[in-house]
Amino acid sequence: MEISDVAVDTHLDGIEDHDIAETMRTLDRMITAAMPGRRRALYEGRFWGGTEQQIIGYGHIVQPRPKGEEVHWFLVGLARQKDHYSLYVNAVADGKYLGQQYEGRLGKVKLGSASIGFKRIDDLDLEVLSDLLGRAHEITAQDPEAQ
Repeated sequence: MEISDVAVDTHLDGIEDHDIAETMRTLDRMITAAMPGRRRALYEGRFWGGTEQQIIGYGHIVQPRPKGEEVHWFLVGLARQKDHYSLYVNAVADGKYLGQQYEGRLGKVKLGSASIGFKRIDDLDLEVLSDLLGRAHEITAQDPEAQ
């Protein structure tokens, strides 16, 4: 995946379904508020699972890889999938991704290692999500210069 030349607001303006657009904008505002000063960019391309994706990324982190070059990535990502939404929270504390540490408190979600999947915004406990996002911002170094 690469950072797109398409602005995040242009991407959001292009969402035709009103309910999906409103959910994406609500979450975008929430993430931006919880992570002041972080970069906000649209990532496009083939994701690890092989699917074409558009992910709004917030923050910039550098992840070392055991084999190969380090990866420049987002701290938090937001995407609309075919039938659900995904939040990716790439912050780790005490050896666990933050999403896993908030398990049972986020609402009706499906957790992966760094992913939080949900069908509707009403499925999320937004207060708990806001706390998780603030914690991710707090424990992760400020954005390094993008390369």
